[in-house]
Amino acid sequence: MKKDHLEIILEDISSKFNLVLEGHEALRSEIREARNELNEKIDHNSFMIGVLNDKINSVDDRLSKKIDAVDERLGKKIDALAADLSAHRADTEAHHGMYRVKEVDEEFDK
Repeated sequence: MKKDHLEIILEDISSKFNLVLEGHEALRSEIREARNELNEKIDHNSFMIGVLNDKINSVDDRLSKKIDAVDERLGKKIDALAADLSAHRADTEAHHGMYRVKEVDEEFDK
């Protein structure tokens, strides 16, 4: 009876051990699957980040060119205005009797 009883216990232990092994294999399979899905998501996100960086660089280049163009146009307009003002002042000062350019007193502005 002891031998039969021991064989039953060993069979029970063996079946439980096999269940544990099957559980570990199922977990390993799920972990592999989750890792593969995560790697795919990471690859997709890396691609999307690259595309976004390209778009940002493109917008930055376009804005830089527009800002440079506006700066250049404003610089030319300011230079032209300064030249016109200088010419007008010279013309005004040439007519001493009629017009006179007077510097504004700083205390008067206060």
